[in-house]
Amino acid sequence: MYAVIKTGGKQYRVQPGQTVRVEKLEGNIGDEIALTDVLLVADGETVKVGRPLLAEAVVKAKIVEQHKSRKILVFKKKRRKGYHHAQGHRQPYTALKVQEIQA
Repeated sequence: MYAVIKTGGKQYRVQPGQTVRVEKLEGNIGDEIALTDVLLVADGETVKVGRPLLAEAVVKAKIVEQHKSRKILVFKKKRRKGYHHAQGHRQPYTALKVQEIQA
């Protein structure tokens, strides 16, 4: 059984027991959340597709980690002008462990 969910402007294919990193969600480690933006649920041979969302489907997950990803360096330079500028960015994320999919 798997589902396609939408969170943080992105879509993720999730299964029960899977850990997935999504854009930062509010909550503390150990909190359980319900993701209601479910686009598709597949269970063996049956596939339910929403238009655009499935109203009755819910994916329950537990927050495992709240952290920042590794640093990405942004470097700007103009040749022969002596201009260079470096900047770093660490994107915050939330790691979710999918508990169950209710269709």
